[in-house]
Amino acid sequence: MKLLVVASAGTDFAPILDALPSGVTARAGTAADLVPHAADADAIVSFFAGADQIRPVFLAAPRLRWLHVMSAGVEYVLFDELVRSAVATTNARGAFSRPLAEFAIAGALHFTKRIDDLRGLQAARTWDTDFVVGELHGQTMAIAGYGDIGRACARLARALGMRVVAQRRRPELSIGDGLVDRTLGPDGLVELAQVADVLVIAAPLTPETRGMISADVIAALRPHTIVVNVGRGAVVDEAALAAALTAGRIRGAALDVFATEPLPASSPLWALDNVVISPHAADRTADMYGDAILGLVANVERFLRGEPLDNRFDPSVGY
Repeated sequence: MKLLVVASAGTDFAPILDALPSGVTARAGTAADLVPHAADADAIVSFFAGADQIRPVFLAAPRLRWLHVMSAGVEYVLFDELVRSAVATTNARGAFSRPLAEFAIAGALHFTKRIDDLRGLQAARTWDTDFVVGELHGQTMAIAGYGDIGRACARLARALGMRVVAQRRRPELSIGDGLVDRTLGPDGLVELAQVADVLVIAAPLTPETRGMISADVIAALRPHTIVVNVGRGAVVDEAALAAALTAGRIRGAALDVFATEPLPASSPLWALDNVVISPHAADRTADMYGDAILGLVANVERFLRGEPLDNRFDPSVGY
């Protein structure tokens, strides 16, 4: 098996190359490095390389049978020839879900337990015996985009005694899922917003999901609702969300992703006291690629044995 790992210049490929099993001839580099070696390639791995880097290698690889993406989101690697091809496509679904779910809970707890107010009391050396906090137990976590990340959020929410209402493109896939009290379809977003104490956005970015958390959905949120986005920034009408937060129409937001990254200095979100901004770092742990590499290696072994690959995605759908 010949495998090509594509990434930007200066990327440390060693963790991937060192983990590959015997029977694999691997080469890593930029698109320019790898195009001359693509003619007999069996597989391409995108190590966070975008479509502009993957496409030249893909087009130079007539024998290609498999393309793997080392992230859960895949919208940035898609191009017409890939969408139309019969090449098997897989991603790292599940590898980053746990830390993202922890961020969602952390964001919810930050506002529920009034952490900023506590820090203010601490700074003032004030002992306020009338200080009251909330609790997540008994509250509803509403999850927009119930895939692997959404399910990881639901698992932690359930552990805290929360009710879970989810939304997904195919709600029938949640039949029998003991983590969810109710599942809504794509037309249920306003209803989802109306029941949310915590709204977690975990949807991938596709033509159908772009802007799906619209101004109408945001207007349906209640004043105490906390919004957490661990999906993609462009899924949300960011201007409408910023306006709601500025006016205090919702309680707060913990945001890991944004429509434009890095978040422009001109964004009103930077100045809001009721917003926690993460620089797309909620899954950036010390070993953030560990599970993704394990998943890749497991699929390489399946490929070598001629078995079906895990974590297939549909390029025509976008996830």
